Amino acid sequence: MTSPPRRPPTATRPSIDPRIRQRRQSVQRRVGRRRLRVLVGLLAVVVIIGGGLALLHTSLFSARVVTVTGAHAHTGTAEIVAAAGLAHRPLLINVDAGAAAARVNALPFIRTATVARHWPDGVQVTVSERVPVAVMAAGSGSWAQVDATGRVLAVAPARPPGLVQLVVNTSAGTVAPGRPGRVLPSAAASGLQVSGTLPLAFSSQVVSVTVAPDRTVDLALNSGLTVVMGTDSDLTVKYQDVASIIAHASLKGMKTIDVTVPGAPTVS
Repeated sequence: MTSPPRRPPTATRPSIDPRIRQRRQSVQRRVGRRRLRVLVGLLAVVVIIGGGLALLHTSLFSARVVTVTGAHAHTGTAEIVAAAGLAHRPLLINVDAGAAAARVNALPFIRTATVARHWPDGVQVTVSERVPVAVMAAGSGSWAQVDATGRVLAVAPARPPGLVQLVVNTSAGTVAPGRPGRVLPSAAASGLQVSGTLPLAFSSQVVSVTVAPDRTVDLALNSGLTVVMGTDSDLTVKYQDVASIIAHASLKGMKTIDVTVPGAPTVS
């Protein structure tokens, strides 16, 4: 008969020193406590963030204090606040400063606008306004103010005092200024340049600035004289020529001052 296979001898597990076993158990408990602290900390952070976000969406953090700073004589405070989207006290967290500033910048008279949030409940809008340099006939007896960039600032039934009239002629006819916020075409550039740089020496005598289809410029003075400026180049020298002739030359019977050649004016 075949004898049954022998079983391998059972290995005897070495005994562990009780002190080592105790140390292992202590390490495991410390690791467990550390993991628990991490989990509790993460849970606390989640609760704090969630609570903070919830708090930010309450009226405590709405735009309750809105201030508008900077000179804005032609644009009302309420108009600026409304354009910025702040009239109904939105939540501060929902205020997009860049978008709000862009909407304020779109107002015809506004040149620059910045919007800044001030926690917990404030928003500051800082603006500066454009400066009109000329008026244009806008039809139906109304007048439009324009700045040096050609932007139409306002249209009113009465002509504003102290501004020269700008007339821009093209091959297609006389340019109409359009509604506030519109920008004049490039054909007006030379006239705007002259209107915005007229020197104090004779600017009060200039009644109108007229741009021809070839973009040359003429000035009409309140004395009845016409100043032929030519292009808008070398304006400083041309202005000096005009001022000198007005101040020192005998203009009786004269109708035209021609300064198209800088430094060599003629009177006829």
